[in-house]
Amino acid sequence: MLLRLVIRDFVIVDRLELEFAAGFGALTGETGAGKSILVDALSLALGERADASVVRNGAEKAEVSAEFAVTPGTPLADWLAANDFDTDACILRRIVDAGGRSRAYLNGAAATLGQLREAADFLADIHGQHAHHSLLRADAQRDLLDAHAGAQALAGEVAVACAAWRNACAARQGAEKDVAATARERELLEWQVKELAALAFDAAEWQETEQEQRRLSAAASLLEASAAALDVLDEGEPAALSNLQHASARLTELTAYDAALTDAAQLFDSALIQLQESALALRRYRERLDLDPARLSELDARIDAVTQMARKHRTTPEELSDVLARLEARLAELTLAADPAALALREQQTEAAYRALAGRLTVERTRAAKTLGKAVSTAMQELAMAGGRFEVALTPLAEGAAYGLEAVEFLVTANAGQPLRPLAKVASGGELSRIGLALQVISSQSHAVGTLIFDEVDVGIGGRVAEIVGQMLKQLGADRQVLCVTHLPQVAARADWQWSISKAMTGESTVSRVSVLDADSRVEEIARMLGGVKITDTTRQHAREMLGRL
Repeated sequence: MLLRLVIRDFVIVDRLELEFAAGFGALTGETGAGKSILVDALSLALGERADASVVRNGAEKAEVSAEFAVTPGTPLADWLAANDFDTDACILRRIVDAGGRSRAYLNGAAATLGQLREAADFLADIHGQHAHHSLLRADAQRDLLDAHAGAQALAGEVAVACAAWRNACAARQGAEKDVAATARERELLEWQVKELAALAFDAAEWQETEQEQRRLSAAASLLEASAAALDVLDEGEPAALSNLQHASARLTELTAYDAALTDAAQLFDSALIQLQESALALRRYRERLDLDPARLSELDARIDAVTQMARKHRTTPEELSDVLARLEARLAELTLAADPAALALREQQTEAAYRALAGRLTVERTRAAKTLGKAVSTAMQELAMAGGRFEVALTPLAEGAAYGLEAVEFLVTANAGQPLRPLAKVASGGELSRIGLALQVISSQSHAVGTLIFDEVDVGIGGRVAEIVGQMLKQLGADRQVLCVTHLPQVAARADWQWSISKAMTGESTVSRVSVLDADSRVEEIARMLGGVKITDTTRQHAREMLGRL
């Protein structure tokens, strides 16, 4: 359930902080007041794409934050935990700056738009005011049926399996068409793979080789420098250490005559000790230092071979292992391509896998088509389309397609005794609106999300039908949160709570304002929706009757 929505500098909204209640809530107001802007802002938080146009004129950025309740043990809570997000709440936040750049956060942590959309699948469904027009498209009809069947994931698997089958078919046909070119490429790859494999390149070994080569290359200089230092300290004539030891002993003796010399003598003695230790370390280093011209030559040759190979493949030495892996993978493909029997077998296997998955999808669609057709037909009777029928036709496709083994088409008749025909050919605007609304309400009942938003989906209806729509939305609100942007008083009067959205001038800017309506305010708002500019006592009385508050 949506608990809180905070909007800053979004289109004509300067700042809004909204607390939401459970049940069915209506958002009303004059046309252009910004009712749908609230839905757009929520859509942004739920992962919709946005550009700089959403930033209020003169502002640096737009920001939207939506907080939803999280119940422990639900799929949402499990998803949050699996993605390392805090599970105490679900707060989605989007920031869009004036340059069009967007940032997303989930529970205070940076998130991707993909993650926001995944979370949104557990949180809310938004039905736009033009949603019923999409029902004229075959893909939209198919998607709605799959959603009603709970088979969207299976439909995705079918698409993947179909792609694998098509690729296997193309590989077989390609191999049969250009055998000579495949053979030439395979011969070249075999030589390249053999050459790279013989190099036996290893990234860790390469780093060690470079380090050892640098050390051996500098060995002569290292030996000369350490020998020169030892010659000055202890091995030359005169030796500095011998003179310093004599001076230290003399200073120590003289401290007996003047205590003020003690600090200097001690510091001198400490320095002498450090120099003696340095001489010992230099001797050990000189003894370990390896002057091995043969090994240096071997390392130089190895580095040259690796460098030449990297240059040949136009890459860096560190990426040679990846180059080898790519060449081996391509060689494996061509080796398979040289075996028509293996290619034909793979094609058969991928086709069988596709048809098995698509067959399962057909079963799910057939079951859902019956229940959806029955439910929509029943709703049509309630929506002043007595005698109307709705069916989902599944037409088999012999060759199959990425979306399955059948085409999906919605068929309808608005009057008793008339034959069923495709929805796109027979439904008038008003009928299409009512059928679309019925489909949206019915499909929403099969979803597990806690919040449903209807943005002016009641366009094109009125009178008794509008009252029935209000009843349908109120029934939905009995077990989940329903938000509806509406111009119809019959719909708004059925709401459990109501907000009024209006526009106001602040300086030279127009901004949206939201008012939470109490009982008396709801009467005035419903009366405005009923009566227009001039509101009479009769209109108010009618509004009270609609609200059930006589």
